[in-house]
Amino acid sequence: MAMRYIASISSAILVLVCAVAQTARAADLLDAGSGAVTTFATGLDNPRGLKFGPDGYLYVAEGGSGGSNPVPAGCQGVEPPIGPYTGSETGSRISRIAADGTRTTLVDGLPSSQTAPAPAPLVSGVADVAFIGDTLYAVLGGAGCSHGVAMPNAVIRIETDGTWTPVADLSAYARNNPVANPPEHDFEPDGTWYSMIAVRGNLYTLEPNRGELVKVTPSGRVSRIADFSASQGHVVPSALAFHGTFYVGNLDVFPIQEGASKIYKVTPSGVIKSVVEGLTTVLGLTFDERGRMYALENTTGAGNLFPTPGTGRIVRISPSGDVDVIATGLFLPTAITFGPDGNLYVSNVGFGPPPVGLGEVLKIEIVD
Repeated sequence: MAMRYIASISSAILVLVCAVAQTARAADLLDAGSGAVTTFATGLDNPRGLKFGPDGYLYVAEGGSGGSNPVPAGCQGVEPPIGPYTGSETGSRISRIAADGTRTTLVDGLPSSQTAPAPAPLVSGVADVAFIGDTLYAVLGGAGCSHGVAMPNAVIRIETDGTWTPVADLSAYARNNPVANPPEHDFEPDGTWYSMIAVRGNLYTLEPNRGELVKVTPSGRVSRIADFSASQGHVVPSALAFHGTFYVGNLDVFPIQEGASKIYKVTPSGVIKSVVEGLTTVLGLTFDERGRMYALENTTGAGNLFPTPGTGRIVRISPSGDVDVIATGLFLPTAITFGPDGNLYVSNVGFGPPPVGLGEVLKIEIVD
């Protein structure tokens, strides 16, 4: 995922994640709230952002398998204990999933990187996808020399045959446009871009480490919409949706403080206002056709100080602030989207457990 925040997990929690992953399938931990949960697709490698295309297929960004290339000499790396990263030019991919759950690879050989190895590295690569019309775009969050990858973090355009073209160099943007208050001890020189959406012919993406929302035009121009660090501090904005204006959910920092995450409303001019409070570790945000808000919480529960398998959940939030639990027991989920069938789709087992291929997409039927 946008691995800057996940890299703060303690060694003990990482060992727990790996052990649980090897002894239990994610589906075994699920409990339905107001939605029926089924497995839609399997065999994914650290699945992250996902969107349905105009062709009806589901497109999934996968963080991939990491890599072993070191940070090159002369490049500013990420400080221990999070760094140094190691990376690969070809470790992540974008998958296309048919209505019956069959997965095929649309784009292979995209960059992937991982945090310092002990006791288990955490992987990032392709972070999210979005469509402008019939054209697919993706945002890279695990590239750049600070992650051991020669290619910079970027927004890329995907052709129908799976070839791709860089559109905007986000690593260069990050270097040349510092935020007001970058984190002192958890700084990612190339950024760790995460959520991306398309709105009215342009792309918008979040960078959680620096704390900003930017606009990317199809021609590659990058401009800042909002700097969260200037007014909110280091809140780790990670989830992005649009419903008349922008809505942003934040992960917050570690150790996890239950109820510390919020949903912010962000105007196109960059005004930030908190509209929902009392959530925990928000990584996904979306709205249904009736305008109801849904938030994905990666980890919940008192005493869970770091990401904990089997504690993720999805909640629906009414305009008055009432919270309806849709599903619980999710295994380190990382993103949500609505399908054309009116159901929610969730990237589950989105990070943490080796070996690769344990990631999945769940379908959650909305029953009311």
